[in-house]
Parts: sequence; structure tokens; C-alpha cells
Amino acid sequence: MDPATSALLTDLYQLNMMQAYLDRGETKTASFEFFVRKLPRQRGFLIAAGLEQVLEFLANLRFAPEELDWLARTGRFGKNLIDYLAALRFTGDIHAMPEGTVFFADEPILRVTAPLPEAQLVDFGVRRAHGAEAGLLAARASYIAGFAGTATVLADKQFGIPIFGTMAHSYVQMHDDEAEAFENFARARPKNLTLLIDTYDTEAAARKVVALAPRLKAAGIAVGGVRLDSGDLIALSKKVRRILDDGGLGDVTIFASGGIDENSIATMLRAGAPIDGFGIGSSLTTSSDAPGLDCAYKLEEYAGVPRRKRSAGKATWPGRKQVWRRFASDGRMTGDILSVENDDQPGEPLIELVMQAGKRLEPSPTLDQIRARAARELERLPESLRKLEPDASYPVEVSDALRRLAAEVDGRMAHAQEAKR
Repeated sequence: MDPATSALLTDLYQLNMMQAYLDRGETKTASFEFFVRKLPRQRGFLIAAGLEQVLEFLANLRFAPEELDWLARTGRFGKNLIDYLAALRFTGDIHAMPEGTVFFADEPILRVTAPLPEAQLVDFGVRRAHGAEAGLLAARASYIAGFAGTATVLADKQFGIPIFGTMAHSYVQMHDDEAEAFENFARARPKNLTLLIDTYDTEAAARKVVALAPRLKAAGIAVGGVRLDSGDLIALSKKVRRILDDGGLGDVTIFASGGIDENSIATMLRAGAPIDGFGIGSSLTTSSDAPGLDCAYKLEEYAGVPRRKRSAGKATWPGRKQVWRRFASDGRMTGDILSVENDDQPGEPLIELVMQAGKRLEPSPTLDQIRARAARELERLPESLRKLEPDASYPVEVSDALRRLAAEVDGRMAHAQEAKR
């Protein structure tokens, strides 16, 4: 059983609550919203990605017979829950921001409206974990955000993402002669040829590439690039560029990798490093500076009645909501308004109905279409956010209508508590 598609990939407390709901007949319609409470430090915005996987999962949501048998054998749950799970199919509606949309703190990016036990189950406790397909989905998300491609082969097979690869140091090391290693690799993999030149002496290796290039050219093989993976990348790239240019290889690109992140890239570019492309690995798949995202999936309505959480520092806004985005005359974003779903606010509504009664409403957009949306969104960001360290926060205004609704909910709950005394 693939853990990524198993309905058991959830917290025990979800099943505990479902049991309690069924025991009391609490199966009316509920709405939950997924949002990020606050942005990580040094993040001025986020980009929505992953909706396709959500819809695919829900469209195929099933408890397998062996999973049901195991649940029954644990003795933790009643037959009513086991029977409910056996027949479970997602029948609800999904409203969401399209993938590739820029969003900000407290803005719901996905809403689930379904019978309470269904809506509760899809609140995965692993929402902050990297998940069973972290590397694969990181390749997809990074391509949406604008990366040229990935080294993950399965990402090409599954998503059609361009894949790139060079060579490892081990290939050079298994040869007694570095130049021989370069030539053997070039003849075996002549297309889009990039040679790794920092196994021993980087400058000496660059000169070997210059010496080898005419012989390869005579065989119809062009050196496309060289890769640097260690050392002072700024200084080395400048030296290698000079060696290549002096050797008549001005069109050979320099590619850098090795523990690179957005800050080191910015430093290299500010220093004028002649690097044409970067390979990002660990810093992308682990997000080492912000490994956790303070996101939440909370009940906002049940049986047509708005609900809210009032915990200190974690209070939520009640009811089904919409986000409207306003733009300046130059097309740049100027601010968002968070309000109740049926409010009439100026701007472009961001949350769309994408699944109804458990059925998808439209064919999936292609990954290239999603990627194009992300590119447009990035172009429309205000200048203050188009940098690694934003010098201003983006304004997200809470409407008067939503504030009034919150006051009404608080008043209703206070009255209900007083009536019980």
C-alpha cells in the first residue's frame, strides 16, 4: 500500500472524532478552511501549489479492505464507524485558489464543504510534514514557481517537467586521467553536455576542457557547459570564465551547485559572478531556514451556522470566506480584502469552486498553464516584495462585514454559555 494514497495517512484523533460524530448523528454540512497563520521570516508571500494532488486524492478516496480489517482488529472503533468508512466516498465541494496564485497570511487557500465526518477526515495531521513524495512534489512546486527543471527523473515521467543532469565526481574519480574521463563522458552523453570540473584542480580542469573541445567538435560534439560544485564559487567562476573565453569557448556556460540557496545566489550575482545557472538541492527540499509552515485547517461553519476559534494567538475568522485582490493602474497588486463569501468587494475574487458533490468541475490545467499563472502573479507583485528581504508587508484588510459576523458569533456563544449557568 502506497502511504501517500492511503486513507490511513491521518491522525488518530480524526477517527476518534468521526466515531463521536456518528454516535451522536452529527453529519450535517460543515465547512473547513485551510490557511497559513503567518509567513515565515524573510518571506513576503507564498505561492499556492498542491491543489491537483488534493483533488486527485479526494476523487479516489477509499478505505482498502485490508485497512478496514486492521481498524476493526484494533478494537478501538465501533462497527458503525467501520461500516461508514467502508462506504466512504468524498461527496463534498472544494473551493480553492488556483495553483500558481500568490497568497498571504490568514487568506484561505482551500475550503472543504462536506458532511462533518468527511470534512473532518481530510484534516491531515501530517500537513506540516514533508510527506511520502516530498522530493517529487518539491520538483513540481519549484517548476510552478519558475525553476527551469529538475534532476528527478520521475518528475519528467509523471509531470512532464524538463530534467537535467551532469555527472558525479565518482565518474571522474574512477578514471586515472581527468581529461580521459571528460572525453569518455562526452562521447557517451553528447547531448546537452556539461562537464564537472572541480574534482581536483578546477582551473586545470577548465584548461583540459579547452584542450579537449576541438577534438570533440571534430566528432560533432559541443561542450555546452561546465559545472562548479565546491570552493569559492565567485572567484572560481571568474577564473574559469576567463580560461574558457581565452580558449575560444565563450559560448560555454557555467553552472553552479553545492549547498546553494537564495541568499548565496544573491551574493554571487551582486559580486558579478559569471554563473549562468544554479542547481538547488537540500535548500529547496528541506527549506532549512523555515522548515515548518504555521498552517491550519479549521471549522468555520456547521449546519449553516458560522463558527470560530478564539484561542489566544490562534483566533480564526468565522464563516465561508472569499479574498478579493485589488490592482493599481500598472497592474501591480495593491492589497487584498478578506470578507464573507457573499460580500461585494472591489477587486478580483481569488477562491473558485473546483469540486462539487465529490466531482471535479473542470479538466486539470496543464503544469505549463499553472507555471504561466505563477509567472504572471510574480510579475504583478509590488516592488517592495520582489526581493529576498521584503521591506514592507502586503496589506490584507479584514472587512467590516467579517468583523460584524465575528462579533455576532461571539455574542451568540456568550449568550449560550450564560443561558447554561
